Amino acid sequence: MAAALEPVRQRLRREAEDEAARIRSDARAKAAGIIAGARRDAAAAVDKATTTGNSDATALAAEDLRRARDAARTAVLAAQREACDELRRRVRSGLEAMPAGLGYDQLAQQLTRLALHAAGPGAVVTPVPAGGVIARAAGVVVDCSLDHLADLAVEALGPAIRELWLP
Repeated sequence: MAAALEPVRQRLRREAEDEAARIRSDARAKAAGIIAGARRDAAAAVDKATTTGNSDATALAAEDLRRARDAARTAVLAAQREACDELRRRVRSGLEAMPAGLGYDQLAQQLTRLALHAAGPGAVVTPVPAGGVIARAAGVVVDCSLDHLADLAVEALGPAIRELWLP
């Protein structure tokens, strides 16, 4: 009987081996599909991260550039302010000896007349120790001190003062 069942056993064994081969083949195909899908998903994630990273990097670089420009502008403005202040100091320094010099009395009289006229009726003129005068009337102050006039002279240079920091 065992000999009679041998062809059945062989057929069942072939069918089982064939079925196992089909299952293995299907499993390999499914695994390959899953791996391909995972690779696509990973590539898409990398592309998205790269795009996002580039976008973020661009924004960060733009912000860094803006900060650098602001810092440079601040430094330039500080240097320009320093140059203006130095000019103002030099002009004032040049006027320090004026009250002791020849012709100052005539200048002081002229400044007194101008200050009185500008301040109006009832103005009182006070000499300034560093030179010049200040006139005061009801609610009006006219500063004709040499320091103030030096400051006004520097301010009157207006755009011409830019030549201080041009190469």
